[in-house]
Amino acid sequence: MKYDFTSILDRRGMDAIAVDPGTDPYGIAPKGKIREGFDIIPMWVADMNFATAPTITEAIIERAKHPAFGYFAPRKEYFDSIISWQTRRNGAEGLEAKHIGYQNGVLGGVISALKVLCSDGDNVLVHAPTYVGFLEEVGAVGYNLIGSELQKDADGVWRMDYEDMEQKIKRYHIHTAIMCSPHNPTGRVWTRGELEKAYELFKKYNVYVVSDEIWSDLILKGYKHVPLQSVSEDAKYRTVAMYAPSKTFNLAGLQGSYHIIYNDYLRDRIARQSALPVYNAMNVLSMHALIGAYKPEGEEWLDELREVLTKNVDFACDFIHENFPGVEVSHPQGTYMLLLDCGKWLNVHNKTLDQLLESGVEVGILWQDGRQFNRPDSIRLNLALPFSRVEEAFRRMKEYVF
Repeated sequence: MKYDFTSILDRRGMDAIAVDPGTDPYGIAPKGKIREGFDIIPMWVADMNFATAPTITEAIIERAKHPAFGYFAPRKEYFDSIISWQTRRNGAEGLEAKHIGYQNGVLGGVISALKVLCSDGDNVLVHAPTYVGFLEEVGAVGYNLIGSELQKDADGVWRMDYEDMEQKIKRYHIHTAIMCSPHNPTGRVWTRGELEKAYELFKKYNVYVVSDEIWSDLILKGYKHVPLQSVSEDAKYRTVAMYAPSKTFNLAGLQGSYHIIYNDYLRDRIARQSALPVYNAMNVLSMHALIGAYKPEGEEWLDELREVLTKNVDFACDFIHENFPGVEVSHPQGTYMLLLDCGKWLNVHNKTLDQLLESGVEVGILWQDGRQFNRPDSIRLNLALPFSRVEEAFRRMKEYVF
């Protein structure tokens, strides 16, 4: 490979909560004490333990050579980079600079969209398991999340339950849904047929959609992302889509997301809503990071990364099936996260999820409590590490945990 995905990145002292969970501002870090002799393998918070694409650091350094960082407006190259990226990667048609708007983060953009689409106390449809950010923040701003449980088919693939979705939409008078594509935390990459069927319901009941597509670049081998706005002409104008280079290129600490909205009315209203808190303003270095990320070299780096993640996910799922009886996992199609259902294992071994989580932390495995995603007896696991670290983590799980 041209890029380095094998070196173990030392993030200690470099402002990374992944390896210093005591600094976690969100209250979701794993609890427990690491035994002497074990180093940390960070597998909880959803950022990557790889160096980012070189064109990103080069772009930031080049801009930082100029010693003035005053007020600015996004340059044309910023919009051109997004348009080119979305056209090449996702087949976007008719995308113009006017359709693109800045957001400090995808979650903030989702909240701004909900404030335009919903009234206080409105019910909002989501799929369950549900991303922890939605669970915590949507309710905090005055909306009620109504979960439609995803169901596993005979092959263990998570599927939408359209009958349940329709019943929930009718019963709770729902007119706004949040879609996660690819889905977090299950890693499902929705097919065009699945999305078309969902949008039949949304159109029938006049439901507008806020689509979190932050994981859309991180699709594993054999699968393809279908942007929700591409499903139909109606979907194009019914959907507010949120994107970011942050998950793709490990730039969460720089901030910087963007929305794509083709509906003129919604775009104007959401842009105004996003500006009201004043905080929603682009950082000049974040702008240059995106420009660097979306260069052809960044795309080349991403394609190599996807190969690495696919290998890691394949290895982990096979290892779990072969070595951890009672632990169930559905092979994800996108993202770099696994959702482990440990319910049967806990019952057989008469242990609680807290005990299981702590036994992993004791041997340096920092993983995430699945209850934060409203999933009992589950653990979420980050596989965006060099393969040698993934192998070591599962060796420890086999010897000391499961």
